[in-house]
Amino acid sequence: MRALTVSDRDAGTDGLALTDLPHPHAAENDVVVRVHAAGFTRGELAWPATWTDRAGRDRTPSVPGHEVSGVVTGLGYGTTGLTVGQRVFGLTDWARDGTLGEYVAVEARNLAPLPADVDHTVAAALPVSGLTAWQGLFDHGGLTVGRTVLVHGAAGAVGSIAVQLARTAGARVIGTGRAADRDTVLALGAHAFVDLQADPLDAAGQADVVFDVIGGQVLEQSAALVRPGGTLVTIAEPPTVRPSDGRAVFFVVEPDRARLADLVQPVREGRLEVRVGAVRPLAEAAAAFTPDRRVPGRTIIRVAQD
Repeated sequence: MRALTVSDRDAGTDGLALTDLPHPHAAENDVVVRVHAAGFTRGELAWPATWTDRAGRDRTPSVPGHEVSGVVTGLGYGTTGLTVGQRVFGLTDWARDGTLGEYVAVEARNLAPLPADVDHTVAAALPVSGLTAWQGLFDHGGLTVGRTVLVHGAAGAVGSIAVQLARTAGARVIGTGRAADRDTVLALGAHAFVDLQADPLDAAGQADVVFDVIGGQVLEQSAALVRPGGTLVTIAEPPTVRPSDGRAVFFVVEPDRARLADLVQPVREGRLEVRVGAVRPLAEAAAAFTPDRRVPGRTIIRVAQD
């Protein structure tokens, strides 16, 4: 099969290349998926798991990309809950070959059924962003109806979904971002917007939950915006400051089949917008890691057609 691979850790994105690899094998409790669309994170080449397995052994050439939407073509021994020919989507293991190839082997528990009326490109953009937003807001932030949440990077892949989920949950939502993002963030359901380039951050006021995807100075300043008993949640980096009377949480998204099934339902009903910006073929996957311009929404790699 054809896949995008990396072998040289020092080469960065210049080391990305389309190569021929053996067809993946479905181990116990795995399925093999014919990839129709795949999502990736541009920072993946800096992740240790891209280069070594869980035992610390070199696993190159490795295939990046960890979001997949496709069709099951094979079942491993003991695999239950999915069938050959079934449309699925989900999040693959960080320390195994990923989804930027024609086929991928995935633990069945990390995949959810994909309704026939949801396009593969939309489904491939949902797992990381959707699960990160949900887990950050509710599992780690404890957001409930009537509370206030401040979402940094509210027009981005994670932030845009967080704004929508928080609004649906009955929270008051304040979004931050660039001035050009104001209309988008308000249209997604935010009650207010703070321009990080022009407004002081404390213009946002205090919040019960601050959800940060930016890190750095924004993260450091956000600790002071957390109300007593509230939570600062970040996916950017472990925080060096904490709220004076609250918690600070750094987390990495985890697969969750049941939650994916919950998230895809409002997508198919038009109540949750997944922002897909560009769709590129597998032959252009390497170039997608280093875009020549900023594209609103996720870049998705289309590998096969329905």
